[in-house]
Amino acid sequence: MSDKSESNYDKSRNRSVVYVYSPEYIQTCDSLSKVPNRASMVHSLIEAYGLLKYMRVVKPHVASIEEMAVFHTDSYLQHLHKISQDGDNDDPQSVDFGLGYDCPVVEGIFDYAAAVGGATLTAAQNLLDGKSDVAINWAGGWHHAKKDEASGFCYLNDAVLGILKLREKYERVLYVDVDLHHGDGNNTSITITITLRIIISLTGTGDVTDTGLGKGRWYAVNVPLEDGIRDDRYCQTFTSVMQEVKALFNPEAIVMQLGADTMAGDPMCSFNMTPVGVGKCLNYILDWELPTLLLGGGGYNLANTARCWTYLTGTVLGQTLSSEIPDHEYFTEYGPDYSLEISPSCRPDRNESQHLERVISTIKGNHHDNNQKLEMHRLQFS
Repeated sequence: MSDKSESNYDKSRNRSVVYVYSPEYIQTCDSLSKVPNRASMVHSLIEAYGLLKYMRVVKPHVASIEEMAVFHTDSYLQHLHKISQDGDNDDPQSVDFGLGYDCPVVEGIFDYAAAVGGATLTAAQNLLDGKSDVAINWAGGWHHAKKDEASGFCYLNDAVLGILKLREKYERVLYVDVDLHHGDGNNTSITITITLRIIISLTGTGDVTDTGLGKGRWYAVNVPLEDGIRDDRYCQTFTSVMQEVKALFNPEAIVMQLGADTMAGDPMCSFNMTPVGVGKCLNYILDWELPTLLLGGGGYNLANTARCWTYLTGTVLGQTLSSEIPDHEYFTEYGPDYSLEISPSCRPDRNESQHLERVISTIKGNHHDNNQKLEMHRLQFS
């Protein structure tokens, strides 16, 4: 092990880590129809690897309407509460609030949204109180929900709620989003949004020329990637961009969304990543030694999502995990190899080096040229 590796290892072993969990919270999150029982699979694998003893487990609170209304509109929250009580799919107003095809109305959906929002707020509060260096809510990270509209399986934007909570203490909160799809709720002047993602996304937003809107002008950085990208090129691109962003923004705290739909084998069939590559990106951020909130997000191959987030939990804690999946409740879901590793498929990588270099160069140009404008913008809206 090199001196640098030993240094990183020592840092991770000394981190104070909070893990937000309760049986009731996991049961509530299991009810989400797009990823049924995923929360249980993730937690059970983390527990089976013996990682809970290295973290402080904290029971989440359920978010109040007032806490959710810090970002979401009263009209949206009231409608979500109304239809949630009886699973009313026929209310004509639901379409106006984005409820329908990819955000179905089911009984109890308001309670689910409040549980996820409260868990992310609980994690953020632990960072604010100085009780941890890193706080984890793998069942969070639902970044598509807008102020007054559900979108992309997301009923509540807990990522924004976490950012806003951290803003109570930290002026500059950096939001780093490595989900396959670009988030929707973060075009404000309180964050820089970093999204490594496919060009054609669920939202249709996030082009390399997109630097934010309104008060969020110059505060967004988007890194469009093509199909099939693997760990090496992804990590090289990530570190090049993040180095530039850190120098420009000088963040005081970080919210990182680690959607696992980038993994090889995910039904989204786009990126060709493994947990090892994402773990390197995570380590790069953790080396900044800033208060860091980690959230989940996408991930529709449930076993691979559990593999990914369990591996990343080990990364945060400096624990090397056995390749063999331990015996536990969901053991049979990991066949036929019963291994923690995810192997890339043979799909071609459509990201040519010249393309990535152009993207990085464009990003650096955008934000170097706009640095003075960004400073003026800060003064204007401060």
